[in-house]
Amino acid sequence: MMPVSPWVLGLVFWLHMIATVVWIGGLAALAIIVLPAARHVLQAQPYAEFLTDLQRRLDPIAWFCLITLAGTGMIQMSANPHYQGVLVIQNGWAVAIFLKHMVFLGMACLSVYLTWGLMPKLQRNALKQVRGTWSGELVGTVSQSAASETAKLQRQETLLMRLNLILGIIVLGLTALARAA
Repeated sequence: MMPVSPWVLGLVFWLHMIATVVWIGGLAALAIIVLPAARHVLQAQPYAEFLTDLQRRLDPIAWFCLITLAGTGMIQMSANPHYQGVLVIQNGWAVAIFLKHMVFLGMACLSVYLTWGLMPKLQRNALKQVRGTWSGELVGTVSQSAASETAKLQRQETLLMRLNLILGIIVLGLTALARAA
């Protein structure tokens, strides 16, 4: 256990909670409200522009929250009297914290894929669909294959956003278990 001033620890808890609320709340809003509504009302070009703008605005906030959670989480963990060392899993608290970190790592990996893998694919596909440049087709035409690919990518986006939200809820549950231990 690392000795930490109560004021510092209080600040760390506060920052950790704010980052949690912003990150998990953002995931919930995106997965349940924003992206489904945008897909429902926007055509391909406005949707592509919306995704680009949304990603430009949210990515820095999400990654700042992720870094804040990792840093403040390490301080909290090392200040906890149950903490006995890295990968020392000898009590209920350590099991819950280990599982929490594994799920958090899964969320981070999923976020990396969503940010730099799937979202750019969705944006490119929507722009191709607007320009009619899918597989050398005439400009201005929307092909069946482009629409099909868009639908496939959007289903994947929905699934992964919901999975990330579920993982976030599991992290909160594991946090509660660790606090109860």
